[in-house]
Amino acid sequence: MLKNVLRHPLTKDLDIDDPRTTVLRKEIIRQKPFLRKIYEDWYQWIASHLPAGEGPVLELGSGAGFLKDYIPGLITSEVFFCPLVQVIVDGCRMPLRKNSLRAVVMVDVFHHIPDIRSFLEEALRCLAPGGKILMVEPWITPWSKFIYAHVHHEPVDAETEKWELPPSGPLSSANSALPWIVFHRDREVLRSEYPRLQTVDVSIEKPFLYLLSGGISYRSFMPGFLYGGWRRLESELKPWYNKLGMFARIELQKV
Repeated sequence: MLKNVLRHPLTKDLDIDDPRTTVLRKEIIRQKPFLRKIYEDWYQWIASHLPAGEGPVLELGSGAGFLKDYIPGLITSEVFFCPLVQVIVDGCRMPLRKNSLRAVVMVDVFHHIPDIRSFLEEALRCLAPGGKILMVEPWITPWSKFIYAHVHHEPVDAETEKWELPPSGPLSSANSALPWIVFHRDREVLRSEYPRLQTVDVSIEKPFLYLLSGGISYRSFMPGFLYGGWRRLESELKPWYNKLGMFARIELQKV
């Protein structure tokens, strides 16, 4: 009952896999200054960590986002038809030439990819030497595991041995634990199977800011002008991010 009351009115009656939901989420982000500032933080980080060079940058799952405001010439994509993006691209079968990309970037997309190994192989094929994968993803800590299991709408299974998802829709198919599984629990497997993919950094963050924003599914719980104060307060908790963080900024590089 409480979840239904708090759900954002623009999308609460739409199926999550309906492309109209993605289109309306762009309007939700525009209407919620607190949430928009979170995306601005993430986008500034992605733009500032791109490798040098002139090659194209591909964003997977661009959907309702606005990363193209930060990266000139960004190729925006979705896995389904969406009027907000330039091309339809399946991250497991990218129609691109070998060594053609400077970077593959994404926000809240990796944990929806149905076959992680296929994606990593495709990314390595398409990235030029020195190219990067930059992503912001859910992360598993004691606090986030509780939140994702009891508040968030997406499945979370930190016990699975699989790097694949069961067949479902492009957004309803998910496991919020996948980034943690691949880049933390199974990091030695990742290193063994993909020696040309170096994990440069995994930075855990945002124990409370995203919750306060209401995300893209719920109404906002904070006005935008309070974002700076909450961000400073949250930064004081950095020594405990490995227990409290809900997201991670993940930087990988092809060597």
